[in-house]
Amino acid sequence: MGEGPAKQYREVGGRPMLLWSVTAALACPAIDRVVVVVPAQDEDYVRGLLPEQQRIRLAHGGAMRTDSVRSGLTALADLDPAAVLIHDAARPGLTPEVILELLAALEGADAAAPALTLTDAVKELGEDGRLRTVPRDNLRRIQTPQAFRTETLIRAFEQAAEAAVDDLALVEAALGPDRARIALTPGRAELMKITHAEDLAIAERLLSPPPFRIGEGFDVHAFGEGDFVTLCGVAIPHSRGLKGHSDADAGWHALTDAILGAAALGDIGDHFPPSDPTWKGASSLIFLTHAVKLVQKMGMAVVNADITLMCERPKIAPHREAMRIATAEALGAPLSCVSVKATTTEKLGFLGREEGIAASAAVLLGPAPI
Repeated sequence: MGEGPAKQYREVGGRPMLLWSVTAALACPAIDRVVVVVPAQDEDYVRGLLPEQQRIRLAHGGAMRTDSVRSGLTALADLDPAAVLIHDAARPGLTPEVILELLAALEGADAAAPALTLTDAVKELGEDGRLRTVPRDNLRRIQTPQAFRTETLIRAFEQAAEAAVDDLALVEAALGPDRARIALTPGRAELMKITHAEDLAIAERLLSPPPFRIGEGFDVHAFGEGDFVTLCGVAIPHSRGLKGHSDADAGWHALTDAILGAAALGDIGDHFPPSDPTWKGASSLIFLTHAVKLVQKMGMAVVNADITLMCERPKIAPHREAMRIATAEALGAPLSCVSVKATTTEKLGFLGREEGIAASAAVLLGPAPI
């Protein structure tokens, strides 16, 4: 994990990794107690992280995993529980549903664990340096928590002669691989084990709620002198132009405001004041790409955009596909995610009198691709 605090104390989604699992266990109605096994020197620090909850106990860990599990079992001895689950603090994606699935599976088994099938090709690297293909159909990736009948687990630890890769292995050794009844429940990508520093970013994406945000924008420009109008980045020949400090692209102005609004970053005037001569006659592509870059810094991207242009003339339909293409390129979004529509006001109001053009836009922001 590189330098820094122990990985179980590092934050995922704004809270320490350890707290994710403790919170999930406490939220499960089938859990009576949660024992957090920690290094003795970390006890005070961990107590400060955990909620004040009578269902939580602390125990000191040992040099090996088996020593730590024994310590945790001792801390539960007075309760004489029927079942015990053992979970890695470095797997923050625990949920109450995972626990309930394991306990249900345990009713007909000695132990239970979540498991994932292997989707990648598996190769064994021999001592001779050669790769050999390993059939993967019957291979499983075992996650935690692992659930046990308490008497089975205690027996396994009493007979344990050496450390094992996990607690299931001790049960297999104690009962015999042919006699141990181990049930497998569906694994979860969210239950991944944090091992390397780059795993934290993946866990953030898996565990954090999708930060989808909706924004809307609206813009109006009056007709003035000129022989073309610019709408959604496309110059359209017309008997008049549009008045505006920049290029008066009502479509992209509305879209820019929609993006800024979804990100709670103000409006286009906050970022490009009309009083600033720098933006006189400027292309609205500058404004739009600025808004896109701001949301990218937030780890977000435009999922889709819908623009409606309102005017009697010029006719929008002949230019609509060019507008979609220009807008998709500016957003860095697939063309299929950009919509441009047009409507009139049936000769009503200032639009019906052909005094100007209005535009509205709606956008959805979502997590940027990893």
